[in-house]
Amino acid sequence: MAKTAYDASQIQVLEGLEPVRKRPGMYIGSTDSRGLHHLIKEVVDNSIDEALAGFAKNIWVVLHKDSYVTVADDGRGIPVDIHPKTGKSALEVIMTTLHAGGKFGSEGYKISSGLHGVGVSAVNALSDYQRAEVKRGGKIYFQEYKRGVPQNDVRETKAEDEKRPFETSFIWTVATGTKVTFLADATILSTIVPEFEKVKRQLRQVAYLVAGISFHLYDERSGEKQHFFFQSGIAALIKQLNRNKGLIHQSPVIINREVNEIAVEIAVQYNEGFNETVESFANVVPTTEGGTHVTGFRTALTRVINDYARKIEALKDKDENFTGDDIKEGLTAVISIKMESDRIQFESQTKEKLGNAEVQTAVNQVTKEGLETFFEENPSDGRRIIEKIFLAAKARAAARAAKDAVIRKGALEGMTLPGKLADCQEKNPANSELYIVEGDSAGGSAKQGRDRKSQAILPLKGKILNTERARLDKILEFEEIKALVIALGTGIGDIVQYEKVRYHRIILMTDADVDGSHIRTLLLTFIFRYLPELITRGYVYIAQPPLFKIQRGKEIHYAFTDLQRDAILLKIRGGGKTKLTDDVVLPTEGEETSESAQVKKASSIIIQRYKGLGEMNPEQLWETTMNPENRVLKQITIEDAEKADEVFTMLMGDEVPPRKRFIQTHAKQAILDI
Repeated sequence: MAKTAYDASQIQVLEGLEPVRKRPGMYIGSTDSRGLHHLIKEVVDNSIDEALAGFAKNIWVVLHKDSYVTVADDGRGIPVDIHPKTGKSALEVIMTTLHAGGKFGSEGYKISSGLHGVGVSAVNALSDYQRAEVKRGGKIYFQEYKRGVPQNDVRETKAEDEKRPFETSFIWTVATGTKVTFLADATILSTIVPEFEKVKRQLRQVAYLVAGISFHLYDERSGEKQHFFFQSGIAALIKQLNRNKGLIHQSPVIINREVNEIAVEIAVQYNEGFNETVESFANVVPTTEGGTHVTGFRTALTRVINDYARKIEALKDKDENFTGDDIKEGLTAVISIKMESDRIQFESQTKEKLGNAEVQTAVNQVTKEGLETFFEENPSDGRRIIEKIFLAAKARAAARAAKDAVIRKGALEGMTLPGKLADCQEKNPANSELYIVEGDSAGGSAKQGRDRKSQAILPLKGKILNTERARLDKILEFEEIKALVIALGTGIGDIVQYEKVRYHRIILMTDADVDGSHIRTLLLTFIFRYLPELITRGYVYIAQPPLFKIQRGKEIHYAFTDLQRDAILLKIRGGGKTKLTDDVVLPTEGEETSESAQVKKASSIIIQRYKGLGEMNPEQLWETTMNPENRVLKQITIEDAEKADEVFTMLMGDEVPPRKRFIQTHAKQAILDI
């Protein structure tokens, strides 16, 4: 191999917006659907900055046909005059230069959701087309770009400049403001089609955090529209988070104070459930990984509750303090801080974790003082909260014993694991799969048909416990769940260790009927509530067994949907109509479909509708549902944790009226085997 000289000519310098196109994941997190919606968020964040500064009252988002997106506001409008250092229009500088904007120092925005100054310029870099329009001083200015490169100088709009590559009915009737339209670059992003529901959730969430600002969403593709305006801010958000849940106290604790130029807003409310929901924000940006503001809140909450419990003698001198886990049960909280943008410290451009040490002190102080005041002024609510936590502490002690039993059993039986588990030979979790199978008959077929090297089988008998309505101590008394926890190897509760998971593909394989769907929902409820990181790490899947077996003589096809069945029938016949005719035989229940029977009907097409996995022999189950070359798996993801929490609570919780409303609303969409 020839050696190559290493000299200055090999040093690559990326200029302008080239770094963004070269490494898009560094700026928007990913290049899939999440990255696309992050682009929309970055443009919206610019308008939010105008709202936080007190200059904008309305923000519009329009989803056009052909995947174009417009974000507009009624703020001051981006400056268009010449920037003294660059000699270019300030609009062009902001749109085409990384680390440029009004978020550095104190001359632009005091509080901003942007930090690095790469937001809207990154969007420009990753857009096949972008157009920026500004209304200032009674005039309209514009500039167009292609993949970040300006196509014209910033100039006042003339009649011929009104021509656009996209159609829209949106009329932007404001005196001043900024409007940005972009089309994401399909050569970089795997999808450029925005989803109405995702954008709606993004806007609704931020509308809670910038109280008094109106958000307007229009989808010109479908005609859908949505408007958000919340005067009460995070008080409205916490009520939304606790919707469909029984409440320990009706009025949430709302704390709003400023310490050392850090504005802190806290909302706390306990519900009758067993799970915790905490959402945190910094300068309106969701901090999904938490940070110092969350740490400060938790520390203060634990201290104040223990102090109050001893004050009212719910805890005696001999009693241990409540732990953080006790206090989490049924807790719903929103933590939002705002501070000067040049002081705030995020850990990356995607801003998922806050790092400012001084924020922890400020949030701790504000939370402590606010909660102490609440308990003093609302003693009956305070006692109900303490009673809730006291029961959680008792359950924790029982759960600890149950968890110890699971750990001991796992350790003692580590070589054999649960008796019903047919483990695989592979020891590397990355190459191992666990099929959780409904019923012993399907489990038997799966064990015989599997690839023993990499596929493990755990059959479950019947329906597991609904874990939405039970504490951990009761859950671990259920043998099927105990066997599942031991098989996974993660442990559970406060001793969970996801690094010890024994399989990186956990596949739920249930019948394609109502009971199978129920069992799958029960399993997903357990994983979502007690082992959620298995989902966020991308380890959980749903197997898709076929619904139909279609056979003519020795020719066999499998179909997963009615449409596939009809297409196969069309292909077998060589074209023509797909309706059931005389050449189609539908076996009735109990009818023989053996090889000999099929030979007799060699000229006919036999369609078998599978009611359960147990009807397949091992070879069929392998070929259709377990063979990596042929199978169809659906990966379970959590795009919106708040929405997922709401759905699980509504479907599996104690409150009947919301579930009844859901069933009545969607009854006509149900497909039942009758």
